[in-house]
Amino acid sequence: MDGAAVSELSIEPLRASDPEPISAAFAGIGWSKPAEQYLRYLAEQERGVRNVLVGRLGEHFVGYLTIRWSPDYPPFAREQIPEIQDLNVLPPHRRRGIATTLLDHAEELVSARSPVVGIGVGMDPDYGPAQRLYVRRGYVPDGRGLWYRDRPVRYGDDARIDDDLVLHLVKRLRP
Repeated sequence: MDGAAVSELSIEPLRASDPEPISAAFAGIGWSKPAEQYLRYLAEQERGVRNVLVGRLGEHFVGYLTIRWSPDYPPFAREQIPEIQDLNVLPPHRRRGIATTLLDHAEELVSARSPVVGIGVGMDPDYGPAQRLYVRRGYVPDGRGLWYRDRPVRYGDDARIDDDLVLHLVKRLRP
């Protein structure tokens, strides 16, 4: 990311005014991410269930991620491992360090509450850049194999390759 962009990038919690503009930004690139999703995230953030970090260059939305403090993925829930979820950077702003900066902020927040953080990554080739990013950042598979809709995929099972086929990774943040 160039110096000018770094100085303009801010990472802030989701605001009440954000759902419509975020939804519109994704609609502008042909992705369906309804404002209701961000209203739900906002309500969960207010209840302390989820934190939502929003990246902006100046006043322009460029990406976000969420931290789910008690995720649905059973092994993380059982082991009380917070999970980074739904990392998205608008395509024109990718490969500029925005996802890295969002992850830095998220890992800092999580480290205050947990020595370990988790993340799930899809198995479709579209997730290739994310897979590589997570490995470079020190995330490793949690050893439980692939999961589909929060159920393990067993040897011999058929699995649909879509956003719900996930490999979960963990990273130790502190001893």
